[in-house]
Amino acid sequence: MAKSTRAKKWLKRLFVWLPLGFCLISIGQVLLLRWVDPPASSFMAIRQVSGWLDDGIDYRIDYRWRDLTAVSAQLPIAVVASEDQRFPHHHGFDFESMQKAFQSNRNGRKVRGGSTISQQLAKNLFLWSGRSYVRKALEAWYTVWIEMLWPKRRILEVYVNVVEFGDGVYGAEAASRRFFGKPAKSLNRTQAARLAAVLPNPKRYSAADPGPYVQRRTRAIERQIRRLGGPGYLDACCAR
Repeated sequence: MAKSTRAKKWLKRLFVWLPLGFCLISIGQVLLLRWVDPPASSFMAIRQVSGWLDDGIDYRIDYRWRDLTAVSAQLPIAVVASEDQRFPHHHGFDFESMQKAFQSNRNGRKVRGGSTISQQLAKNLFLWSGRSYVRKALEAWYTVWIEMLWPKRRILEVYVNVVEFGDGVYGAEAASRRFFGKPAKSLNRTQAARLAAVLPNPKRYSAADPGPYVQRRTRAIERQIRRLGGPGYLDACCAR
């Protein structure tokens, strides 16, 4: 009886301390990365491990951090125009876009998502791909704390550095060097739009050798950049 009572007390403590420990650790992760540039992301780690397990090779990740001041102003506005046009105005969740995505999917049209850049960053930096409710709940949790603890400028800075622009090619500098042979600081509007155009599926689409979809998507992003007013659209929330 005494052993059973002790076991129950231990389980009760476990159920209290495990969630509390997760909360403290996850908030600490987000707070630390407000000032410390991430050496890698969970997506990079998963990609490298899957390379070892599936292919039996030492899979090389191309990742080169650059501060936002060392990235062309054309790239942040390109990813905002492509992925999250209300980025300066929401607090991590764009409920208007979510509603449009829900209606589009329910009506049987092409499946579309309503994820913001902040949500995508939470997933890329801390989590894994997939559509499980657990993953989505964790994504929402991290998104809330990213938006609470980071300025918008930092969110964009980390996003353009850790997002995948090609198979194993992460971030603006690595992508710009690999696909255009120039530093990220020198990207022009079309090149930045082309990088943003491949983001739905960087393993399928190529910024270096764009097919018809990427070419159409690039032109659409350039039009949207002009409608938003160019890089100045981000000045209010992300001034350099």
